[in-house]
Amino acid sequence: MSWLDNFLVRTLLAGIGVAIVAAPLGCFVVWRRMAYFGDAAAQASILGVALALAFSISIFIGVIVVSLIMALLVTALSKQKYAMDTLLGVLAHCALAFGLVLASFLSGIRIDLMAYLFGDILAVGKNDLIVIWSGVAVVLGLMWWRRSPLLMTTLNPDLAHAAGFSPKREQLILTVALAIVVAVSIKVVGALLIVAFLIIPAATARSFANTPEQMMILATIFGGLSVVGGLQLSYSFDTPTGPSMVCLAAIFFAIISLLKIARKRLI
Repeated sequence: MSWLDNFLVRTLLAGIGVAIVAAPLGCFVVWRRMAYFGDAAAQASILGVALALAFSISIFIGVIVVSLIMALLVTALSKQKYAMDTLLGVLAHCALAFGLVLASFLSGIRIDLMAYLFGDILAVGKNDLIVIWSGVAVVLGLMWWRRSPLLMTTLNPDLAHAAGFSPKREQLILTVALAIVVAVSIKVVGALLIVAFLIIPAATARSFANTPEQMMILATIFGGLSVVGGLQLSYSFDTPTGPSMVCLAAIFFAIISLLKIARKRLI
């Protein structure tokens, strides 16, 4: 029997894969204050799921396409002097609503909306693992290839432009990476919790890190601990797995924040 036949092994591998890719990307989301954009892309993923099922294509492809269209729409409409938060709010909730309505018309197709909204990591199969880890490899490869331009355009766009880097191009690369992460994470934590899994470990690591590299490594560690601990909590208390992982990540953040406050008062 293959060791991948054990659903707990598949679950752990899926969770660790998402943690490994979400942590470094989440650092850029925190640095660039893109949390609302990530939330919009995540909510739009439900429309991608519904369209993928309607046209019998890969859910992974459907989610990526819809997330990228969302990014292009935001970029185009922002030039018309709409407030960014207004644009993201309108597009995100419209995409979510249209996705839910479209899903209700899919006759003959069994769709578990709760699984896509909150994740169903325990149902991850071998093919899902291939998709998840392929996405992990692509995103990590992109971020390694563009690590210097991404950091420079994040810290100082003007200096990056003077050095020959295009802030808009790097923004597009981050957008593509975010779309891929949303697509591979939807099975693990669901559309409504993806952004939490992106930003909470990164925000927790920020209290300790002195360099961007340290923050990415620490965020990965906190994300991995949230996955392993969340799975254990879910098994012990029979709670939803995806939300349990996010809850544990939130507990880490709260503890670190309280320790930071206590340390400042003592000093």
